[in-house]
Amino acid sequence: MKKKKNLQITTASGNRRDFSEEKVAASLRRSGAGEQIIDQIISIIKEELHEGITTKEVYRRAFNLLRKKDRLVASRYKLKKAIYELGPTGYPFEHFVAAILRHSGYLVEVSEVLQGECVTHEVDVIAEKDGKKILIECKFHGDQGRFCNVKVPLYIHSRFEDIRNHQLKRETKIAPFDEGWVVTNTRFTADALVYGKCAGLKLVSWDTPKGESLKERIDHLGLYPITVSTILSKREKQFLLSREVVLCRDLLKEDFLLDQLEISAHRKKKILNEMHVLCKH
Repeated sequence: MKKKKNLQITTASGNRRDFSEEKVAASLRRSGAGEQIIDQIISIIKEELHEGITTKEVYRRAFNLLRKKDRLVASRYKLKKAIYELGPTGYPFEHFVAAILRHSGYLVEVSEVLQGECVTHEVDVIAEKDGKKILIECKFHGDQGRFCNVKVPLYIHSRFEDIRNHQLKRETKIAPFDEGWVVTNTRFTADALVYGKCAGLKLVSWDTPKGESLKERIDHLGLYPITVSTILSKREKQFLLSREVVLCRDLLKEDFLLDQLEISAHRKKKILNEMHVLCKH
């Protein structure tokens, strides 16, 4: 019989690879789990492995086990999944990206309509810092196995050039954009990354570029979306997102919305305590 450590698991994109307990341990460690808890969780997961199990199932099992040990650490562990829960539309994701930039010292505007040389364009985010003006398009996907292919930066680059060409005309007297960015909650294909580098577009995904990836920016700033909560229900999260409450710190400022959801005083206290601790992290 094949040893469990060599079992093949199925990734979100449908590929197969060897199960790695080191990767599971690393993800738990990044969320703040202690070594004893990590060892306990991995020991249980290894006993439950079977050929072809999906990474999603492994993650779900690890999350459920971690939640029983420490709900707050479990909230941080589910960060990647929480970003996907910002859907089904891309609107909350745009506001989330804008919040990350705003807390990084940028002046930010969301959902602006700009004139191009040929047509008008609705731009997701405009950011300015240190005299540099940036056009940012956000590409949200609810499917973890879906990558942004080369068509995305091709399309965004053409829009960037159309707007910039119009701005460069003397009569417009509008400061032209200096950079174009594409930000996604998934990943880019190899061709997309090559085109972005060649065209001068900055491509930001869940794990690239190193040091400036979406995950690293979130961890550095402690800007967790409300969807990381292990206490709020799906319905409650959608209600808050519809009111543009995207960050945990947003809910601390607008906690009256929990009263509109008719949440009990005891449960409200637990939710706000969770939000406080996550913001401190």
